[in-house]
Amino acid sequence: MIAATLSKHLKKIIAIVLIIVCSLLVALYMFQEKLIFQPTQLKADYAFKFNQPFQEFTIPTTDDEQLNALVFSPADSSQGLILYFHGNAGNLQRWGEYAIDFTKLGYTVLMIDYRGYGKSTGTPGEKEFYQDANSVFNWAHQHLTFTKIIFYGRSLGAAVASQLATQHTPNLLILETPFDELAGVVNTPMQAMLSWVPLRYQFPNKLHLPQIACRKIIFHGTNDWVVPLRSAEKLKPLLTPNDQFFLIEGGSHRNLREFAAYHQHLAEVLQ
Repeated sequence: MIAATLSKHLKKIIAIVLIIVCSLLVALYMFQEKLIFQPTQLKADYAFKFNQPFQEFTIPTTDDEQLNALVFSPADSSQGLILYFHGNAGNLQRWGEYAIDFTKLGYTVLMIDYRGYGKSTGTPGEKEFYQDANSVFNWAHQHLTFTKIIFYGRSLGAAVASQLATQHTPNLLILETPFDELAGVVNTPMQAMLSWVPLRYQFPNKLHLPQIACRKIIFHGTNDWVVPLRSAEKLKPLLTPNDQFFLIEGGSHRNLREFAAYHQHLAEVLQ
């Protein structure tokens, strides 16, 4: 009698666990776009405000969408252009604040909002992000004057920057808090679930880096809870002796620029 009762309770527990797992799988499949792409949109007449001069542009894409772009210039003559690809959330009002880290070192900075972000039109997507990066690169060559170009990608933008570097060789590629591939961001217990419901987006830095001819620089924090350090460290074997992996002790995903070590190393590689 007791054994039968226990067996009945065990079956109920197993059924509940299966329902929860199935629900998670369905949610992962149905809502992965919302988990990956987290844009904050802006009205077309929104006026940006920053503590340094900037110019605003609209860059057309190959499929007739419009990308909002900002160009920040240094106080003196420019040492080169940094093409900056931001993370998966927010818009240029947030990310434009980061431009001072580069303009103070004498660089012009071109930042874009991905399609669907800020004032940019369209719907986010991996293939579309790569196509748009190429459009921005071509636009820069047509409308801006520079002797050196650097691709800088942060988090999700690292994969956009690294993919662009497989198509056009910059003078330098800098990746801040990159992952080996998007699946590497998922916590270890959840990774087994991806075999049942794989991500529709890859953003694979691990496939891009071996194809890139220029010098590569990686910044990552020891306390990054968004992109685990173990994911970024999988990129180390893909680096050449001329490349560098800077580990910021105590740094997390969103605050590397608060550390003196980050600015010191950034100044070193951009000199």
